[in-house]
Formats: sequence, structure tokens, C-alpha cells
Amino acid sequence: MKKTDKKKLEEFIRVDHAGERGAIKIYEGQLLALNTLVKNDKLKEMIIDMKKHEEEHSSFFENEIQKRDIEPTKLLPLWDLLGLGLGFGSTILGKKAAMLCTASVEEVIDEHYKSQIDQIELDEKDLREKIIKFRQDELDHKDIAYEEGATKKGLYTIMDKVIKTGSKVAIKISEKI
Repeated sequence: MKKTDKKKLEEFIRVDHAGERGAIKIYEGQLLALNTLVKNDKLKEMIIDMKKHEEEHSSFFENEIQKRDIEPTKLLPLWDLLGLGLGFGSTILGKKAAMLCTASVEEVIDEHYKSQIDQIELDEKDLREKIIKFRQDELDHKDIAYEEGATKKGLYTIMDKVIKTGSKVAIKISEKI
């Protein structure tokens, strides 16, 4: 049986740990805006529900980091701040922007997880199955975001590109550092 490359596996777990934690921070930023400046109880409930999925994902990768003795990315504090800022900023721009933030991030994560699933060998069946499940959760979040008004029309197309580029850069950096 072919084994998954150990270095690649460490990169997968490191970046997934950072990404799921980043998703929590984005939702925390959105909730901060919703609890202070923006009043939208329906949006708040949706974000709380999606955040619960991210907490499940993050907990899994936190356990993997510890179990496999993998060094987390050194940039977690920076990603935390940027995630909070992105969540808060997108939400004060309005519901469409908040939902686009979710949709844009989830579209990048979909591709990211798909690539990992394709590279993980049978020796890591449990990890692969978890990533498949988490990818589906992320796709569900993306669908909810579009159902709730996310759009890429007009200036939102710029926001989409900025969020996607930032997410891709964070992924590349977190794999290595």
C-alpha cells in the first residue's frame, strides 16, 4: 500500500488547523459586528450555526496537531487578527458582503480540500474521510451564503477577488511556516 508523504501530511494538517481556526475568527468578527453595530437576528443565528461546524473541524485538527506532534503555523496570531477584521468589516458593509465573505472563503476551501482528498492515500483513511465530511460542510456554508444574498455583481467582484487571493496566500504560507 502506498503511504501518504509525511511532510505533505504535516503541511495538510498545519494549514487545515490554521484555516479552520481562521474560519472561527471570521465568524467571531461577524458576530461582534452583529452584537454591536448591525442588528440582524436571522443572520446572527446562521453564523452561530456555521461557526459550530468550524469549531468541530478546528477541534479535529487541533487534536491531529497534538497527536502527530506537528508544529502549528507561527502566524496564527496574525491570521486571528485578519480573520476577526475580515468578519467584522464584511458584516458592517451589509448582509450581502457578509455572505460573500463566507462564499468566497468556502470556494477556496472547496478547491483546497478537494486537492488534499486527491493526494491522501489509503494509509490515512480516517483523515481523508474527515476532510471529505468537512468539505461537504463548507460547500453547505457556501450554498447558504448564496441563498442568503451573496453576490459577485458590481463592486462585490473586487471583494471576492481580494478575499480569495488573501485566502490562497494564507494557505501557501501556513503550509510552510
